[in-house]
Amino acid sequence: MNATPAVADDLIVIGKIYSVHGVRGEVKVYSFTDPTENLLQYKTWTLKREGNVKQVELVSGRGSDKFLVAKLKGLDDREEARLLAGYEICVPRNLFPELTDGEYYWYQLEGLKVIDQLGQLLGKVDHLLETGANDVMVVKPCAGSLDDRERLLPYTGQCVLAVDLAAGEMKVDWDADF
Repeated sequence: MNATPAVADDLIVIGKIYSVHGVRGEVKVYSFTDPTENLLQYKTWTLKREGNVKQVELVSGRGSDKFLVAKLKGLDDREEARLLAGYEICVPRNLFPELTDGEYYWYQLEGLKVIDQLGQLLGKVDHLLETGANDVMVVKPCAGSLDDRERLLPYTGQCVLAVDLAAGEMKVDWDADF
């Protein structure tokens, strides 16, 4: 395992190691990619936890019903693998596939100001949730926002009217019938 990570500002979290698997040093991974197996396409991972950063190389991986199992280069001991539990798996954003117009990665939406159809600032996108039916944006109040309410807004065409990454904002119709 190499201790030289990529530039931290360029890294996007795509999963998390949460446990060991078996006795040969494999780890159980929760994937934040969709589909979950896409995480296994990235062969070099930067692991981060509480200020600790490590570079590792994925040798192999496979899916399970509830998690992924990954084999990392140079990791052959169960107890050594256990020490990686809790590390976030990150990759440089420039490795992500290009999206078509109107498609966005979650990390691109996080931090955007959310403005309603009347021009009122509702807050900023704190994070998104996957609900099954559609993704949901968690909008938290910020300086200058309409009020101190946290809002859950569906990430749908009915609600999201426009996204302007350059301006750092999104226009929404939050009174729409969802």
